[in-house]
Amino acid sequence: MTTQEFIQQYREKDVRELALQGARFPDVDLSFALDQIAGWQTARKKIPSWTTIEGITFPPRLSMEQCSSEQTARYKAALAERLLKKQEGSHRLVDLTGGFGVDFSFLSPVFDEAVYVEQQEHLCKIAEENFKVLGLRQSCVVHADGIAYLLQMEHADIIYLDPARRDANGARTFALQDCTPNILDIKDELLQKARWVIVKLSPMLDWHKAVQELQSVVEVHVVSVGNECKELLLVMAGKESEQEESPMTIYCVNDKQVFTCSMEQMNEHVRIAEKIELEMFLYEPNASIMKVGCFGACAEQYGVKGIARNSHLFVSDTLIPHFPGRIFRITAVSSMNKRELKDALQGVKKANVAVRNFPLKAEELRRKLKLADGGDCYLFGTTTEEGKHIILFTISLIDSSLGLPLSKFTEKDFCLR
Repeated sequence: MTTQEFIQQYREKDVRELALQGARFPDVDLSFALDQIAGWQTARKKIPSWTTIEGITFPPRLSMEQCSSEQTARYKAALAERLLKKQEGSHRLVDLTGGFGVDFSFLSPVFDEAVYVEQQEHLCKIAEENFKVLGLRQSCVVHADGIAYLLQMEHADIIYLDPARRDANGARTFALQDCTPNILDIKDELLQKARWVIVKLSPMLDWHKAVQELQSVVEVHVVSVGNECKELLLVMAGKESEQEESPMTIYCVNDKQVFTCSMEQMNEHVRIAEKIELEMFLYEPNASIMKVGCFGACAEQYGVKGIARNSHLFVSDTLIPHFPGRIFRITAVSSMNKRELKDALQGVKKANVAVRNFPLKAEELRRKLKLADGGDCYLFGTTTEEGKHIILFTISLIDSSLGLPLSKFTEKDFCLR
């Protein structure tokens, strides 16, 4: 059996079990085969379109874990397309931290010329083979250190970077100065060599501090998939950018949903609801809005009111179906009084429990209420503006936080609402 036959035949099998059976296949390059099988299995969820293409080579496990998903890569391609929209002539991309090349492969078709730079030779070889399979004729693979290449490169329309976020011991890092390369050290050179610079960072990073340190940021994108924050993208305007003077724009992205606001709107105050009643609609913003903290802007744009300034839950009398997050209908409101809770819990044996600005953790509240996990009932423990702890019993109506895939974005998705 050849190595390729082994990969095809066993690619849905458990890699750990296959590793123990290696002696049965003396003619198979087992190390390579297991990387391909593990990579293909990861790609089924992360990069599904690639698993239908014959000839794609996958890298070792760590590179697969660190690479972008297809959904987030498609979003970056749409972002690049919008930035280039007003520029006539040919367009050039330079990706200074190529890696496995997922982002590059989706970005490059937007450009007439696209340069992939990577210091690890084995990743360069994999990328070169894959780009041919993918038909990316405009791509050029350069085996070099990204910073060294930056210092001597020609001008580009967009420079893209995804700095490594692990230290020498493999531990995760989140501060800008702890990333490799350190964007702060090369910021001036980046802005001299490109019209736009797009930097991908961990969503755990303090974006306020990063914006303050970089100074040239004109857009902040917090990108979530399935209501889980995946990436923070900062767009910096280069020295030759035609960017007009305007407030920095924040993009809160969750699957197909894009909520935008300016930095000025970020400071808008949340109007507080006078009362919380049965049959009102309850709204929980999606993960990107939670991360950014643009609650005032969100409440103002969608006409909802807060339960309290620090609860980050909102209500309305009428349904607002396009609110960016989960939507519920309130079926009961209870204080922590035992008698009130007993009446509200009548017939409820299990529930999905969440807390916002509440003294107990979700699991602690579930145990206190003696409820199993799951079911159709959703309970929210929260605190009113007056400091009263309450439990909201709800049923789910719409989960717009789990929207459509990031398959195609249009110009209107990026407009301020």
